[in-house]
Amino acid sequence: MLASALPTAPSPTFPPVTYVHDGARQYGAGSRGTTLAEAYERVRLDPVVGAAIADAYMAAPLREERAYAAYAAFCRETVRQYHFLVGRAEFGGLGVAVRIVDEDPYADVGSMVDDVRRRRLKVWASAANGNPHPYLGDGENDMFRAVHDVFGHAASGRGFDRHGEEAAWLKHSAMYSSLARRALTTETRGQNCALNFHYRGARFPEQKAALLPRRFSDPSLARIERSAVGRVSPC
Repeated sequence: MLASALPTAPSPTFPPVTYVHDGARQYGAGSRGTTLAEAYERVRLDPVVGAAIADAYMAAPLREERAYAAYAAFCRETVRQYHFLVGRAEFGGLGVAVRIVDEDPYADVGSMVDDVRRRRLKVWASAANGNPHPYLGDGENDMFRAVHDVFGHAASGRGFDRHGEEAAWLKHSAMYSSLARRALTTETRGQNCALNFHYRGARFPEQKAALLPRRFSDPSLARIERSAVGRVSPC
């Protein structure tokens, strides 16, 4: 799904899908820190940071050789996550039936989450949207859309507005290695910030295979509104 354009207040949160949230924690066990599920309700995208990420994305080349190692790791790890997502429950998978469709299947995050709760998901085909990726094949891109909708959005309880996309990036980051996370950041944070802060929602940015400045891939720098818990790190 595409993030909504500026201006926007944070959209309502929803209870994370339990089996997905638990599965994501199991998949990333021993990776980094511990985050209470309710912390994702308080994730916000700082507009100054968002504008800086958008500028970096727009200035990046269409593809660059220094990004290839990160994208290779990103592809390998995404494929593993996809097989975990669709694998049969008796063999340790989550048993989600994924179907690739030719039109955007969901009007809002609620309809997508309703499907995920029933262990099914529709994904808008990469081949149908006229915005090819310079590194990922259509099948790889479709796999990523599936795992990000589930392990980013359904697992964090956040939607497709710019703050929800920030929370989904933070949640999903924990399932990737530090190298692959550089590509994940371009694919999520970079594209969504360019959509919201550069194009103001008028169009989705051209997809790229490039690396943003390293600080934009650091989950510990994400903005989480204050609470009694204090700063948290992603799980």
